[in-house]
Amino acid sequence: MKKVILAAVFLAGFTYSSAQETTAVDPKENKDLMTWYHKDFATTKVYGVNTENAYKFLESKGLKPRTVVVGVLDSGVQVDHPGLVKNMWTNPNEVPNNGKDDDGNGYIDDIHGWNFIGGKNGDIGIDNMEVTRVVAKYKPIFEGEDSTKNKANQAKMPEEFAMYMKSKELFTKKSVDARQSFQRYSMINEAIPSMVAILGGQPLTAENLKNKKPATQQEAAALEVLSNLVKSPDFAGKSPAEVEKTMKEQIKGALDYFGPMAKQYDLNYDPRAEIVGDNYDDYSEKNYGNNHYQGPDAEHGTHVSGIIAGLPQGKEVQYGVASRVAKIMSVRTVPNGDERDKDVANAIRYAVDNGAKILNMSFGKPVSPGKNVVWDAFKYAEDKGVLLVKAAGNENEDVAEHLAYPTNFKNITDAAPFVNNVMVVGASTNRNNELRAGFSNYNKKMVNVFAPGEEIYSTVPTNEYSYQQGTSMASPVAAGAAAVLLAYMPNLKPAQIIEALVKTSNASTENEFGEKSQAGGVIDVKKAAEYAYNNFYDGKSNPVKTKAVKKSRPVKKSVKR
Repeated sequence: MKKVILAAVFLAGFTYSSAQETTAVDPKENKDLMTWYHKDFATTKVYGVNTENAYKFLESKGLKPRTVVVGVLDSGVQVDHPGLVKNMWTNPNEVPNNGKDDDGNGYIDDIHGWNFIGGKNGDIGIDNMEVTRVVAKYKPIFEGEDSTKNKANQAKMPEEFAMYMKSKELFTKKSVDARQSFQRYSMINEAIPSMVAILGGQPLTAENLKNKKPATQQEAAALEVLSNLVKSPDFAGKSPAEVEKTMKEQIKGALDYFGPMAKQYDLNYDPRAEIVGDNYDDYSEKNYGNNHYQGPDAEHGTHVSGIIAGLPQGKEVQYGVASRVAKIMSVRTVPNGDERDKDVANAIRYAVDNGAKILNMSFGKPVSPGKNVVWDAFKYAEDKGVLLVKAAGNENEDVAEHLAYPTNFKNITDAAPFVNNVMVVGASTNRNNELRAGFSNYNKKMVNVFAPGEEIYSTVPTNEYSYQQGTSMASPVAAGAAAVLLAYMPNLKPAQIIEALVKTSNASTENEFGEKSQAGGVIDVKKAAEYAYNNFYDGKSNPVKTKAVKKSRPVKKSVKR
């Protein structure tokens, strides 16, 4: 599922919750904030990733970059966005729009990628949560009308029964939470006119609110919201018109997020057969979908793509970490709901087979019925030398206690992942006293690195830009960093790229941040480039053998888990 982190008014008691940093300038005009994640920690003391100095170092060594194709497995991408269009991958062996599979790869007119959640009858926008699909499938089997058969099935299918019970618990809780959240945000939305009336033409300040006396229950609720908003830099001191405009924008985001959950948690809703038209239970099937790269809602995937390879244009200064070296391949995999394992596996194989060397996967879910087919795709990518970069998740949880699929650990108790080509990324902030983003998942063994993931400015449809946050944003920062290393040193192996980023991260001991990931810090592309150059590069675009290799040990063991 594409996770959305909302910096709005969370209505639990009308309390205010925000992950926004106080800024002296409107974020939409603050060019320094727009590009903060590129900063050099050594000179600015801001935990950026040191993008410019990485390029300077690599070029100082006389290295010439090769283009690196990065597969963005996401909700879709606006391929003609002015900030992306020059850095979109184009299939060199396919003739556009001739209705033929010119390159014989099984996909017709796949010029910029493929869409595995569409078909002849359109494209999937909203889909179920995975827990919904599991409950719908297994409830008749494990909790049907015949109790004897139920017990027999539970004994015969212990793994499926355990997944069902976990899914049932999550389904029950989250469906209720989603419904209540939608109702609460609707209440706030209805209270906006009352908020404006209470202000009476005065700016929003604590002093102006002090003597306000509500006449109705709705005014009382509106006053309570205003009392919380006055604590936020987004609202404090603003005119009633500005408060109204910002509130409507933020509430719309919340309603757009929670509104579709009625379908996501509907046991009878299933758009798959009608729209995609595949045999969903046949995991071996791969030739389905269409070439609608954008789909119904490409906001998430477009934002991710800009972080990797966005280019400045017009008045926009935003640029991706790998903007000079990367091309984006759009592989639409993630609906408004949870991604399906069959699509994830096919998306990985499609991207690998068509030349992507790095795949960004900003998604995750708590259960995975088809995890084995996804793990097979992980292994396929490893065998082809392709790096997979995955978001850690946004639940503020230890991923060893709450697995976020797809995962590179088959069992939590495993000492090391079963493949060596997956980098899991947590999200950091630009605040040194609160470096781990409050939403970011973490774990010393199972999360490799942290990268900037809060207040990240990037491309969105249609030809626009916005700030977003989440490990969904941190993952493409790390993917972009990996693309920079690979572009200049094309024979680097995925495990070597991971090792370089892990061992050179800028460490912090703030709030036990060092214990939240394997690296114990935030990635630094320049330091990683130096490490990779000194340890893995022999001057001929070939990685030198490390001591681990000389001792006939797998390279993956040089990355300490």
